[in-house]
Amino acid sequence: MALITLAVSGYRSLRSLVLPLERLNVVTGANGSGKSSLYRSLRLLADVAQGQAIASLAAEGGFRSTMWAGRSNYSAAMRSGRSPIQRNIGHAPKSLRLGFASEDYGYAIDLGLPISQSGASREEPTLFGNDPVVKAEAVWAGEKLSRRNVIARRANTSVLVQDGSGRLSSVVTDLAPFETMMMAAADPKNAVELLLLRERMRAWRFYDHFRIDRDSPSRRPQIGTRTVALASDGSDLAPAVQTIREIGNGPAFDAAIEDAFPGSLIEIDAADGLFRLSMRQDGLHRALEASELSDGTLRYIALATALHTPRPPELMVLNEPEGSLHPSLLEPLARMIAVASERSQIIVVSHAKALVEALTEHGGHRLALDKENGETIVADIEIPLWEWPER
Repeated sequence: MALITLAVSGYRSLRSLVLPLERLNVVTGANGSGKSSLYRSLRLLADVAQGQAIASLAAEGGFRSTMWAGRSNYSAAMRSGRSPIQRNIGHAPKSLRLGFASEDYGYAIDLGLPISQSGASREEPTLFGNDPVVKAEAVWAGEKLSRRNVIARRANTSVLVQDGSGRLSSVVTDLAPFETMMMAAADPKNAVELLLLRERMRAWRFYDHFRIDRDSPSRRPQIGTRTVALASDGSDLAPAVQTIREIGNGPAFDAAIEDAFPGSLIEIDAADGLFRLSMRQDGLHRALEASELSDGTLRYIALATALHTPRPPELMVLNEPEGSLHPSLLEPLARMIAVASERSQIIVVSHAKALVEALTEHGGHRLALDKENGETIVADIEIPLWEWPER
């Protein structure tokens, strides 16, 4: 099911951001407007389902470095410029909150630092005092959390899940502060909704860094096994293309390559279990090996492979897909993304004006980010209703 709302609070420049989402979404804005923060917050949500959120925050420099660093409680007059900003009116949020609502379920998590009293933590002594702990967590049915539609929620060390009579009953009683109920309580007997939602989140795909350098695996022969989803770095490109040809829509993939590079065709050869990718072009007497292709050409082939996956995910996120591409490729790329959005919900993060305009013309929902007093905002949209779970 498609996401209809994304909510982030307390993450970098995203003090309190609630976005409406459609089938094809285009996030744009100037450098420093918060596009990368929005992309990373989506990845963090996916990491929750993998049990990797805390490790991902540590890789970003630690929980404290990712938290909102500005002030809160700006008045309407301050926001409109009618009144000067007061620097002592509030403090930065003490938590990082992430959540989404889809057409059937919603999920939210609240992460914060362990509570200390007189310099000592209430938790057992630990060297991991800078790791965040889970303060609140909930799964609900419908677009907005309320007391009446909670399916599962965290209550200190317990996980409460709706039983057959509609009451919330405990299924886990020893949940550690650093564990999520998504990881610890999801099972097919007592919490099937948690299990289904976790697996759906795990299937989200993110593409933001295809290896196209001269030493990248995609330029060399690769061990050939069926590959229904291209790796995030494009390292299994050749077997992924062949998989599309055999169990996916090979003609559509070939048409997309022809659309961008008229008269061209991708070829896959196999020898001794190794798959080799090459590109045949009009006017050349031999096909060009992947090692000979330009960075932009190889990147476009990787994008086409990701977008023509024979197993489309519910959500695919492309971060600045225009990198290394010639401007003439942006319109074909937009057409390819628009077609792919019929099978997967897609979020594109881009500052390439031509790509943004082309995607908008193809029905993309434009979300233009801006900065106001250090805070990322989105103008000219109707903000969806949103409630965070109570601690």
